[in-house]
Amino acid sequence: MNLVKPMLLASLLVTSSAVTAQASKFQGGFGQFGIGYESVSPTSPTGSLTVNRLTLNANPSFSSSNSFAGTLAVGWYQDVAKGFLLGVGVEYSPFEGEKSSQTVRSSSLAPNQNNITNSYKWQKKNSYNIFISPAMTVGTDGLAYAKIGYTGAQAKQYDTLTYNFTGYSLGLGYKQVFSGGWYGFAEANYSSYGNQTKSATNPISPGRTLTASGTNSLTSYNVLVGVGYKF
Repeated sequence: MNLVKPMLLASLLVTSSAVTAQASKFQGGFGQFGIGYESVSPTSPTGSLTVNRLTLNANPSFSSSNSFAGTLAVGWYQDVAKGFLLGVGVEYSPFEGEKSSQTVRSSSLAPNQNNITNSYKWQKKNSYNIFISPAMTVGTDGLAYAKIGYTGAQAKQYDTLTYNFTGYSLGLGYKQVFSGGWYGFAEANYSSYGNQTKSATNPISPGRTLTASGTNSLTSYNVLVGVGYKF
């Protein structure tokens, strides 16, 4: 009976040592910064122009914008099985994307006149992503991971309207430790934002106003490389 307690204590110490030995290098908190390339594609399934209660169908078209991308991220990875981890994280992009062009064409108000064409600018900014990240260790110093997230972004249209989009994000990446807690990473991400409808009314001449209304959405993807630190 006197041997039971020492044996139990030794067993607990051995088990604890085994668990500690199995912990991967990526378990714990991390912070990272990435830079790269981003492409943003606005779309608009519907649109209209209304002048003094006369509504005209509008056919909007957009060009994609391609620009520099940068993100800041923090998060935590936890070992869930040998060689497998599950992470959570939050990332934010403080950089504004390049402006893309939007052209809206509609029928003329008068017979035998050319269609009405208006050009505007569109810009994505202040994007964020809240994600979970299943991951798998590669050797002793590498980590292959996926990301599934809830994402949001602002977009400015006509230089006056601001949209607040939300949607989902998907990503794939790889991290490699190169010194102590420091690691490098590369990843690719895709985001799809749901439809938002906005309208704006402006005077165009004495006694006449123009109301523009449209339903818009966004998709974007980026490719990033960067460095991070595992705490």
